[in-house]
Amino acid sequence: MTPEQVKLVQESFAKVAPISEQAASIFYDRLFEVAPAVRAMFPSDMTEQRRKLMATLAVVVNGLSNLASVLPAASALAKRHVSYGARPEHYPAVGGALLWTLEKGLGDAWTPEVAEAWTAAYGTLSGYMISEAYGTIQAAE
Repeated sequence: MTPEQVKLVQESFAKVAPISEQAASIFYDRLFEVAPAVRAMFPSDMTEQRRKLMATLAVVVNGLSNLASVLPAASALAKRHVSYGARPEHYPAVGGALLWTLEKGLGDAWTPEVAEAWTAAYGTLSGYMISEAYGTIQAAE
């Protein structure tokens, strides 16, 4: 990721943060729509899960300018997700739902440059997480 892409991700996330509860709901609704099989991996009450999602995203987004600082947490998260039943093929659905949510939440602020920056961020982190959890390097966009 370029420094400009990091800046775009951080600035755009700051615009979504005020609507974090709504954004998390939109994300999970979309994820379960495009990948209904993953619904069973989540609790019936998604309140805490939505909060965790947005808190984790905030940590990752804020750490993008020093990626090495978030990699240990990303590794641990990836390994935990294996125990929940997550598989490498789930990562593209998650990424697609995330980008779709950001597009809806940002409206006109979702520019091609912002989309490219988020795609790069997700591809970088998901590829790392997949390699940590499953021992294979893959990009999930």
